[in-house]
Amino acid sequence: MSHFSTVKTELRDLQSLREALADLGHDARQGELQVNGYRGQTVVAQLAVSQANGSDIGFRWSAESGSYELVADLDLWQQPVPVERFLARLNQRYALRSILSASAAEGFQVAEQSNSVDGTIELVVTRWA
Repeated sequence: MSHFSTVKTELRDLQSLREALADLGHDARQGELQVNGYRGQTVVAQLAVSQANGSDIGFRWSAESGSYELVADLDLWQQPVPVERFLARLNQRYALRSILSASAAEGFQVAEQSNSVDGTIELVVTRWA
């Protein structure tokens, strides 16, 4: 019996996902990876983050939803925050990374970035015509 849980997300861009994980202090491995869970059980994912207890947090592509799903054995979750809060932080960093990437592709540069006490991030981007 598998102990893995799958959490649907709206994370579609692998590079922005990797950068968002790095922003949160996680060194993600990329490729066709075995994500470790309970008693040596594994699932395949395209991105994985190791945890201190030997289990992994994985992200695998779902063609059905067109996004990366989080796959992990939630009984072995070893992050300082619950999975819901982890995903909320990850989604915020992912959105920031996606905006920065799209802005750069359009020729914009970040002129100012500020982080508020409530967790909001404000960006000012400029482009010389």
